[in-house]
Amino acid sequence: MLCPSSCRCTPAGLVLCVGSSITDVPKPMDVHTYLLLLNSTSMNVINEESLANLDLMLRFGLIHSHLHTIHPQAFHVASQLKSVKLSSNDLSSLPARVFSPLVVLEQLHLDGNQLETISPVMFEGIEGLLDLDLNSNKIASLAPDVFNSLTNLTFLNLGRNFLKTLPPTIFHTLTRLKKLMLYHNQLEVLETRAFDELANLEELKIHNNHITSLPPEQFWSLGNLKVLTLSSNQLTSIPEKSFYNMPRLNKLTLYQNPLLSLPDELMGYMPDMEEFYLFFTNLTTVPGNLFANMTGLLRLNFHLNDKLRELPLGLFCCLPKLEKLSLKSNDLQNLHPDLFSKLTTLPTLLLQDNKLQSLNENTFKYLRGLSTLDLKGNNLRNLPGNIFSSNVGLQALTLSVNPWDCTCSIRGIAAWIRHNQRVVQDKDNVLCHSPIYHILRTLGSLNDEEILTCDFKTTYFPPRYHTSRHTDPPPTIPAVSTLKKATTAEYVSATKPTLPTSSTTPPTTRSEVTKAMPSTSTSLRNLHTTVPELLIPDDTEIITDKYPTHYLSHPFHDQLVFKQGPAYVHNNRHRGWVYVWTLPSDEALTGFLMVCHVLLLALGVFLILASTYAMYRLDKAIRVLGAQSAQVQRKPMLISGRMQKSQDEL
Repeated sequence: MLCPSSCRCTPAGLVLCVGSSITDVPKPMDVHTYLLLLNSTSMNVINEESLANLDLMLRFGLIHSHLHTIHPQAFHVASQLKSVKLSSNDLSSLPARVFSPLVVLEQLHLDGNQLETISPVMFEGIEGLLDLDLNSNKIASLAPDVFNSLTNLTFLNLGRNFLKTLPPTIFHTLTRLKKLMLYHNQLEVLETRAFDELANLEELKIHNNHITSLPPEQFWSLGNLKVLTLSSNQLTSIPEKSFYNMPRLNKLTLYQNPLLSLPDELMGYMPDMEEFYLFFTNLTTVPGNLFANMTGLLRLNFHLNDKLRELPLGLFCCLPKLEKLSLKSNDLQNLHPDLFSKLTTLPTLLLQDNKLQSLNENTFKYLRGLSTLDLKGNNLRNLPGNIFSSNVGLQALTLSVNPWDCTCSIRGIAAWIRHNQRVVQDKDNVLCHSPIYHILRTLGSLNDEEILTCDFKTTYFPPRYHTSRHTDPPPTIPAVSTLKKATTAEYVSATKPTLPTSSTTPPTTRSEVTKAMPSTSTSLRNLHTTVPELLIPDDTEIITDKYPTHYLSHPFHDQLVFKQGPAYVHNNRHRGWVYVWTLPSDEALTGFLMVCHVLLLALGVFLILASTYAMYRLDKAIRVLGAQSAQVQRKPMLISGRMQKSQDEL
């Protein structure tokens, strides 16, 4: 087999030639070549002899080669060609009837060139053409009869051009067309009945245009349509019943349109619908029956609608096969407990990046097939402890980026997280945002003993002036940290005093308590900073129809009780009165003062060391000066001694 040096050949007759050294069809070439593909070459012209002597070649391609000229007789020597691909070149014009010799041509690709006009005579003689690709050119307009001779065409791609309008009858002769691509143009309107003759059309892509409105019943004649893309246009509304009479529709995209509302009657019977995309819109809600006719829906992408706040109760009533429901990045604040009740087999539910503030314990009750749930990035402060009890197949749950309130209400879900840490994918980032003493704690690290307030309630207990002092020693009761474990009987038996008879009804409000208090000294009145209060178990019954001589606070007499939280509770008696008050503690201020204290200590140590070093240097300097002074004093004496010796010698 003859194979040029710059080519790669196969025994079946496929020849691939690549390289900038190629300026024409390489020769010699085996006569059995049936497919010749030239890629990234320097061949700018197809002349009248380029394709000669290749009588068995059926498919020819010259791509990515900056081709700019085709000789009018170039294909006369290769009339047997069934496929010609001249994609991604620099063709700006074509000779009239240049393809006419190709009477059996089925595929013609001219995409990725610089063509500005297409003449009807270009397609004369190739009435058997099935596949025509003209995308990514510079075509701004088309003649009404440009495709009239292509009655067998099944695929037509006009995408990525500069078309602003389409003649009303331009597609009327293409009755066998199955795929029509009009995406990424500048279409502003669609002519009424423009697709009426395309009864066999299966795929229509009109996304990324400037369409502002749709004519009524525009798609009613497309009974065999399977894919319809209308995304990335300028639609603010859609006429009623626009998608009726499309029972075979499999995929529909409406995303990235400034839709304000949708009509109640929009979707017809669509049992084969599998994918529906409705995001990046201005919708605030949708009709409750929007998906009712899509019983075969598998993937519903209903997200990124930043104004969508409300979902009708029965919206997901009729989607038994749904595999993925994406509601992420909407503006949802609440979900009806029964919203997902019909999605019993749904495996994936995405609710992240909404504004959900709370969820009912039944929200996910019926989602027994749920395996993936994303709740991160909401405003959730707590969740019911049993909210996931029915989701036995849950495998991936995310809960981070929520302002979790780690008080008593968090106990249930915190316990669930501790026992299901393998399920919570971001457990290390599920952090407490309040109260201050739990900030940055993970929910999974909290235990029941750290959340005491669930078992206690604050009760205002009325003080009373005593005419006779009680001198019995206070009874013993369990410590505050163990009160939650004591039974009612144990608590009452440990604290129950002797109750005198009285017909006075104790005050129950703050103002009544204040009025009931006798006048005390100014200092005591200042100490009473809050209404007297006492922490007691929820199940303890307090007898309030009589004034007791002693109060349940008596066992805490002269003790400082540390209540978990940023405050302290103190209890004392004076003249038969029991005073209970709180001293608020600002942890931020305490931390600041502690830091200041440490800094002052460090500064003091530094000053001491600096002073010691300065004294050492001063002492050293004084010693040096003293030594120098002594030397100066000895020198005159030595001189005078020498002079005296000289005189004696003389």
